[in-house]
Amino acid sequence: MILEVAILDVKPAQSQAFESAFQQASVIIASMPGYLWHQLQNCVENRDRYILLVQWEKLEDHTVGFRQSAQYQEWKNLLHHFYDPFPTVEHYNLVLQTKKET
Repeated sequence: MILEVAILDVKPAQSQAFESAFQQASVIIASMPGYLWHQLQNCVENRDRYILLVQWEKLEDHTVGFRQSAQYQEWKNLLHHFYDPFPTVEHYNLVLQTKKET
């Protein structure tokens, strides 16, 4: 599995509109082959910064399947105008995971 990580810096005073657009965009990404889950989290120290985490079955599900799809164009139209600067996206493999036992 691959974890996509993107730091999203949203233009000042557009966070509410971004979050609303992201709700619509969530349906798009969730429908893609190889998609497992995603989270959007807001930064406590910088209210205009978000982190997007998306779990994919394999790298190509994101880089080819999603990025080269017609659905990506809809995603792009909904979200890309909010970013300044444009986000860098990285992909990670799990090395270690621990959970607190109850």
